[in-house]
Amino acid sequence: MKKLYMAASAALMLFVGSASAASSDAVIKAQLESKGIKFEIDGDGDFKIVYKVGTKGRTQLVFVRSSVNTYGTLKVREIWSPGYKSETTDFPPLIANTLLRENHSVKLGAWEANENIAMFVVKIAADANAEQLVDAIEAAVNSADKLEESMSGSKDQY
Repeated sequence: MKKLYMAASAALMLFVGSASAASSDAVIKAQLESKGIKFEIDGDGDFKIVYKVGTKGRTQLVFVRSSVNTYGTLKVREIWSPGYKSETTDFPPLIANTLLRENHSVKLGAWEANENIAMFVVKIAADANAEQLVDAIEAAVNSADKLEESMSGSKDQY
């Protein structure tokens, strides 16, 4: 009996662990599919997209988070796109100042440090419609790719 209980417990833990690791937002999935945007779902349940940028054949990595943040009555979804990778978690002063200046000029989103990666993050209402989601994705992608291209020349890392 004890072996059966242990086996059932292990199976339940495996099921719960895999379900929580891959739980993604069904509404976001439907919105992306309705716009013909190809994506993968990562281990956190976030939507990983490689988005085409401009006419030079460049692409840009972007993540639409499935999780939603709250502040009071506000529910906010984040869209992340990496633009710069530092060798350490301390960004060089020139890069940090560039990111701060860029934050002042963008209409939607801002640069954030995520360990040693500069991420352009757009925060939108969690219940945004498909068009608003695409606008936010494009804001993140365009800002991140602009920085990446200016820092690396023709290199397309993300």
